[in-house]
Amino acid sequence: MATIRFGNRKALLVVDMQIGVMRECLETTRIISNIAAAVQKARSNGIPVIWVQHSDNELVLDSPAWQLVPELTPAEGETRINKSYNSSFEDTPLEAELSHLGVSHILLAGASTNWCIRATAYGALDRGYDLTLIKDAHTTDTLVLENGIRIDAGTVIDDLNITMSWLSYPGRMNEAKDLHDIDFS
Repeated sequence: MATIRFGNRKALLVVDMQIGVMRECLETTRIISNIAAAVQKARSNGIPVIWVQHSDNELVLDSPAWQLVPELTPAEGETRINKSYNSSFEDTPLEAELSHLGVSHILLAGASTNWCIRATAYGALDRGYDLTLIKDAHTTDTLVLENGIRIDAGTVIDDLNITMSWLSYPGRMNEAKDLHDIDFS
């Protein structure tokens, strides 16, 4: 059983908003704008913003593709986490940083919905955090399988939004909300 996190200290977790990730994603302009607005609301309300960046063979650390999209810039002192796995928790200092900040509730945004956002959402819930997935602040690209089957990006996004609205864990709260419906206080 997970260790339940008490309190309601929030942090905004912005995952993989990197140039190489966002190239093919659905509605990138709208998603980037919504994440920028979420970052501003978090900062205005004293909510820590944590930036996560993935690196692997395709997103080589410090390469142009690895960089955050230019519209999103971490402020001085905001935590940056590098990861090599889909979940932002696996083999990273994220959980220690959240503990240091006293965070019990994660507001989640970023890319890619079907990989790193999903894995991070489940990782947060498995570790006892409350979770709010920002419905209109995560994205992915359409997946075309070897057999020609297409999994539409919009379907993947809708699926995770529905899942996070209906999923139930003991002692934790999870939800999916549009940005304008989230209390950042």
